[in-house]
Amino acid sequence: MAAAKQNPMGSAGPGEALLTAMVSASWDRPVRIASWEVEKVDYPFASPATAGLFRVRGTTGENQPWSLFAKVLQHPRHWAGIDQVPAELREDFEAAFPWRGELVAWEPAFVAALPPGLRVPFLHRVVDLGADRLVLWMEDVDIDPGPWDPPRFARAGHLLGGLAARRCDCRALAASGVPAGLGLRRYVKGRVLPMLQVLQRDEFWAHPLVAAVVDARLRRDLAELAGRLPAVLDRLDRCPQSLPHGDASPQNLLPVRNEPGTLVVIDTAFQCPQAIGFDLGQLLIGLVHAGELSAASLESDDAQIMAAFARGLAEGGVDVPAAEVVYGHHGSLLARAGFTAFPLEHLGDPPTPTLEELFAQRAALTRYIADSALALQP
Repeated sequence: MAAAKQNPMGSAGPGEALLTAMVSASWDRPVRIASWEVEKVDYPFASPATAGLFRVRGTTGENQPWSLFAKVLQHPRHWAGIDQVPAELREDFEAAFPWRGELVAWEPAFVAALPPGLRVPFLHRVVDLGADRLVLWMEDVDIDPGPWDPPRFARAGHLLGGLAARRCDCRALAASGVPAGLGLRRYVKGRVLPMLQVLQRDEFWAHPLVAAVVDARLRRDLAELAGRLPAVLDRLDRCPQSLPHGDASPQNLLPVRNEPGTLVVIDTAFQCPQAIGFDLGQLLIGLVHAGELSAASLESDDAQIMAAFARGLAEGGVDVPAAEVVYGHHGSLLARAGFTAFPLEHLGDPPTPTLEELFAQRAALTRYIADSALALQP
């Protein structure tokens, strides 16, 4: 029997028989598991559907290393943060949240739509734990540790443009069974509208961490944009539509060490029609929001990814006016992130240089989103 260390996955953890079957299948030959251990992945996931991320490593009887990645999915009623959803919205939120939506990534229609250079991780097994909980056992992608520099951003934008081109026909949109923009509207209702109530309060803007990094103009501009938000959502519904990745931040586009130019797509749960350009928002701000890039890079990165996205669309045979892509990008970015970037969870913490820098970066991010949205033509 293999030697196993403590299992932080609890009841979701694998047994030796399951590990043996998965490793044997991935290596296409029978193996014997000699040792294994489970490592909890310390990543700040925010999705209510994610219950945990784990890496399982070990060796075979021939002393060869192997590794698997496990993601535990859950119905949002199990989410520890469910109290963050206003009580009057909670029932609709739980009923509508696509907690199993990530499984679409391995459906033939999705895989067939991926342009060369995009792929999904190999899926070893889906284990149903009961009580609306699943474990996805996947390839542990060997990620290229290089930086997200302009060429990598451009590559991602180009591939996302190709993906949009391959998923914008009427049959693909109709097959989703979801009306245009419904997913974004649900997000606005559940996440953005409560934040708009916070932004109306004088005490928020007077908080030392906020007052030190914003001016009165940002408050006025966000108030004006909040008033425009219903019209922006309506205009997004009239933009050319496609089925996007849904959460195409760099963290969900994994560059592969031994596959130059290839990105592995993960976390594709939000599969509903959106304005073409939707995916560019998370690509642009994901690393800034995570504190891994400075907000000072937003303007140059934005130009890179929009130009590359347009090339991907054109190479996919789709002709969308540039102004429509800009509106799809910046209008969706406003709705999704323009009002929610400030880290409210830290307002009660004592100020530190690190926390002050966090608020400064989030303020600069919000300023960029606001300026981009204010420049949109109706």
